Amino acid sequence: MSLPDLGFPNTGAGRRVHRTFGFLDLGGFTHHANVAGDDSAVAELTVFRSIVRAVGSASGVRVAKWLGDGAMLVGVETPALVSAVLEVMRRMRRADMALPLHAGVARGDVILFEGDDHIGVTVNLASRLADLAESWQVLAPSDTLQGLAGTDAVVGSLHVPGFAEPVEVADLALVSSLVEALNL
Repeated sequence: MSLPDLGFPNTGAGRRVHRTFGFLDLGGFTHHANVAGDDSAVAELTVFRSIVRAVGSASGVRVAKWLGDGAMLVGVETPALVSAVLEVMRRMRRADMALPLHAGVARGDVILFEGDDHIGVTVNLASRLADLAESWQVLAPSDTLQGLAGTDAVVGSLHVPGFAEPVEVADLALVSSLVEALNL
């Protein structure tokens, strides 16, 4: 099937770009909605989205898509995205949310598809790490930030679903002093 000629140059379906991704998820959302009711679940989601929007706007990190009780963030600069994810976590803790947050972060080359979607193993890794993260954890490959590998934030090697080799990961929520030292 060929695409109609719209008068634009044919540049292919996408191009390779370097980006950092963060997947944030409200833990226990379905259970909370079933136990506390839809109004309470919507209230939690409203606060979560408000915090993500505010932090994203202030840090230059974009909400690539909302995922029901979660969000996919994308950033051009790794430190800015990591800082944004940690700030979302800090604000959610201060807001005394009923639901905990957990997140995954990864950086690397991906395909920017049709100008507004990202495809590749980096996106998948960030998503899978968010799935593996426990409450208030931000899991990321230990090479995500310079100087991270030598800290007590390193969790170790994890078998990540869909990946053949284990991934050496760290919990970025434990490195706020590194984030401050790097002026993130």
